[in-house]
Amino acid sequence: MPDDLYTRYMAASTAHRRHIRTCAQCTTVFHCTTGTRLYEAFSRLQDAYLTHRRNQCGT
Repeated sequence: MPDDLYTRYMAASTAHRRHIRTCAQCTTVFHCTTGTRLYEAFSRLQDAYLTHRRNQCGT
């Protein structure tokens, strides 16, 4: 699971960054509908991955 979670987390990050570079509506403060969806997916996966890592390290 951790490898899969990390892979999904990195893929979501890449998708979000690619979208931001090409979307005329997205800024650092505002995201279009697609940008919002991609950012939220990235954020959820990042939280899950970091929580998993903290639990592994016992911190």
